[in-house]
Amino acid sequence: MKLSELTNGHKGIITKVKGSGALRTRILEMGFVRGKEILVVKNAPLKDPIEYSIMGYEVSLRRSEAELIEVITPMEAKNLKSNEFEGIITENELKISAKEKGRKINIALVGNPNAGKTTLFNYASKSKERVGNYGGVTVDAKHGIAKHKDYQFDVVDLPGTYSLTAYSPEELFVRDHIFTEYPDIVINVIDASNLERNLYLTTQLIDMDIKVIIALNMYDELIKHGDKFDYNALGKLIGIPIVPTVSSKGKGIEELFDKIIDVYEDKDPTVRHIHINYGKEVESSIRKIQEEIWKSKSITDKLSSRYIALRLIENDKWIHSYLQANLSHYDSLTSVVNKEIARLENCCKNDTETLLTDARYGFISGALKETFQGGIIEERNTTRIIDTIITHKLFGFPVFFFFIWLMFQTTFTVVEYPMNWIEWLVTQLSGIVESSMAEGPIRDLLVNGIIAGVGSVIIFLPNIIILFFFISLMEDTGYMARAAFIMDKIMHKIGFHGQSFIPMIMGFGCNVPAIISTRMLKNKNDRILTMLINPFMSCSARFPVYVLVAGAFFGKNAGNVIFSIYLIGILLAILVAIVFNKLFFKSKDVPFVMELPPYRLPTLKAITRHMWHKSVQYLQKMGGIILIASIIIWALGYYPRNVEMSKDYDTLIKQANKIEEVNKLKEEKAIEHKEKSYIGMLGKTIEPIMEPLGFDWRMSVSILTGIAAKEVVVSTMGVLFAGDESMQEEALIDRLVSTKYSQGEKAGTNVFNPLVAYTFMLFILIYFPCMATIVAIRKESGSWKWALFSIFYTTSLAWIISFLVFQTGTLISQL
Repeated sequence: MKLSELTNGHKGIITKVKGSGALRTRILEMGFVRGKEILVVKNAPLKDPIEYSIMGYEVSLRRSEAELIEVITPMEAKNLKSNEFEGIITENELKISAKEKGRKINIALVGNPNAGKTTLFNYASKSKERVGNYGGVTVDAKHGIAKHKDYQFDVVDLPGTYSLTAYSPEELFVRDHIFTEYPDIVINVIDASNLERNLYLTTQLIDMDIKVIIALNMYDELIKHGDKFDYNALGKLIGIPIVPTVSSKGKGIEELFDKIIDVYEDKDPTVRHIHINYGKEVESSIRKIQEEIWKSKSITDKLSSRYIALRLIENDKWIHSYLQANLSHYDSLTSVVNKEIARLENCCKNDTETLLTDARYGFISGALKETFQGGIIEERNTTRIIDTIITHKLFGFPVFFFFIWLMFQTTFTVVEYPMNWIEWLVTQLSGIVESSMAEGPIRDLLVNGIIAGVGSVIIFLPNIIILFFFISLMEDTGYMARAAFIMDKIMHKIGFHGQSFIPMIMGFGCNVPAIISTRMLKNKNDRILTMLINPFMSCSARFPVYVLVAGAFFGKNAGNVIFSIYLIGILLAILVAIVFNKLFFKSKDVPFVMELPPYRLPTLKAITRHMWHKSVQYLQKMGGIILIASIIIWALGYYPRNVEMSKDYDTLIKQANKIEEVNKLKEEKAIEHKEKSYIGMLGKTIEPIMEPLGFDWRMSVSILTGIAAKEVVVSTMGVLFAGDESMQEEALIDRLVSTKYSQGEKAGTNVFNPLVAYTFMLFILIYFPCMATIVAIRKESGSWKWALFSIFYTTSLAWIISFLVFQTGTLISQL
């Protein structure tokens, strides 16, 4: 617990002092070191500051300072002991417990995109976070726990960022985490094959005056290229220990944890704080600004005065707002800063941000000249050769569209056998339950509710696996970034740059993480616009609907039909974005700045893990929302039991002589009962709205239930289009083809036909994003306004487009 949480008269043993810089040093010098007993004497009348007794004398700390000190109480120490322990915790045992608790080390992983942070995190903490070979894949902090040599490491994987200048949400997030969470050690993960660019972030961490260790990742690539790098010499030069690692293979991870322990226990001789020399003129300005900052001790207690001065010289908006809120003489400080900035820009003939950037790269260049020697071996630049075709102005688009077409064609054709196997298992299970239970609501629930509903969705598991195989391949090889690159010009015409294409491609997997990934976009209008058009990217939840309907009515052309649905989604996204950009989001042009990482051959382990992870998520949906939805839909379709039928079906069935006639009567009875059930009443209520689109009440209900999750559309159809138990062995796909209208003008005609099927798929593509997506839009936009607007405009657009397609198709067919 924190020292600030101890109440008057209570004791604790110090386990850790968090923070960095002058404040931490002063606290340690006052005797607040691990293992020392401390007593809370009293709180001030306004609860701040607090008086403590330590090492025989009294000292007061502000509550904000006491929050940086972690302590262990006798009760916590007792909880750390075995459950068998009963008795009094002695002072010696309390100190031992404090030592044990002090072995908990908080670590933050920072680094450039593609440096391998998340891979290292996954290996160290045994997590299964997604790793992608393009910038912005980690859009939020991921937490994990690792253990090594009786130490516990609480590891946080922070978003990938190139710097800490707070121009993007990632940069702000990383910097805020370091300043507010006070990690004991920051692990700076560096791509060994791109030292100069990666070390730029390191120079900013040096300025922050915090404990840093460099994980020199992908070290095998450096060796492979014949480069020679004296990383120990560089570590001594910059005061930061460097440990070579190959995260994808788990090499160097144990050595990294050993180094973390040494640095945490202040046993590593390499660690020292250095000042990067920014040149005579800049250093003079830094000193003058520092003198003004030093007038407020409370500011320098939390942030290094040199770091504040550097940020002010770079015109950092965040540091200005922070100082304005916490510094009484902010105006006089600003006056000094503006004067020094004007002087520097006048004498150096350049803006101050460029001056500091050049100085940092100059420092990096000088350090690498002393420690790094490029290899004599000149290998063929595979990435550049591949890019001559992949990103070519003529070939790039055909390659991209061919890859997308191949993905859907393969997804549809390869999985025929596994789908049949799963369908056979579902049918066998249904038959076993049907034959082993007496007729009644429980059997009906199991057979026509749970098995029919969940089973109709689970058979598409192989399709989902293949789909995510291709998405994983695009991400891990680095092709995803190229897709953004070749689409930049089109995206620019819409109103934003190619990086917006990354969330759109991710939307093919799931719209929720795709919407969260819009944080990689620096412009707020771009982020909101991308969120609003992202639902047009057909997520994997819609995919089972397409596979079912296209497979039923388009035969061998099903893959091409599904491909056309995806293309229409992309086209709609572009058109809607153009309209919205002119109406709501008239933003400035944002330059396209995005790393094109080298192509890397994805490991079978990584792709398999991704596919397995998505399969588990899909199956969890089966046992969660889809199971619940199937039960609700079944109940609404099963009750009420006593409804007035148009015929005395029971008598007619008894009088029938042929099995075919009996089965037909049973099916008619089941269909009429469903029409008059609660769900039938609901469907009939909304059917007039959907009838102009060619949809009957069953399709209408399926669309309605799909609001929860699009997979529920299939499970709903599985329940509503099923006949009685004797018809359970027929595949759902056959039922869609054979079901006919039983009454009205359309009596005797098929409910589904190719035109209705295509219109239905279009409606599923466009209408109401699922509830999880709506919540994600609300969270990422910061307002329900855009979430509700997304519901309204997508559903309206779905109705209009489906109406036009169906009515136009009907007119053409009648000519």
